[in-house]
Amino acid sequence: MPNIKSAEKRVRQTKIRRLRNKSVKTRFRNVTKELLVAIETKESPEKINELLSLSFSVLDNAAKKGVIHKRQASRRKARLTARVKKYLESLS
Repeated sequence: MPNIKSAEKRVRQTKIRRLRNKSVKTRFRNVTKELLVAIETKESPEKINELLSLSFSVLDNAAKKGVIHKRQASRRKARLTARVKKYLESLS
């Protein structure tokens, strides 16, 4: 345990930030998984596009909060878009 007052405060702050970051990460992982499951179960294109939009929003929010880097958010969005595009082309 820390003996210095500022170190004690850092421990408290770190705990709060870790929990906040964990909830944001869990959110974007769940939304991404929901989209991928919808693709695998061959949901309607409207549902897929709605989930893709939600995924973009959640990833952008995570990047804005500093939970993930903005380039990581961009990379994840690009990969999701490619998966959705491939799925929608297979329907045509």
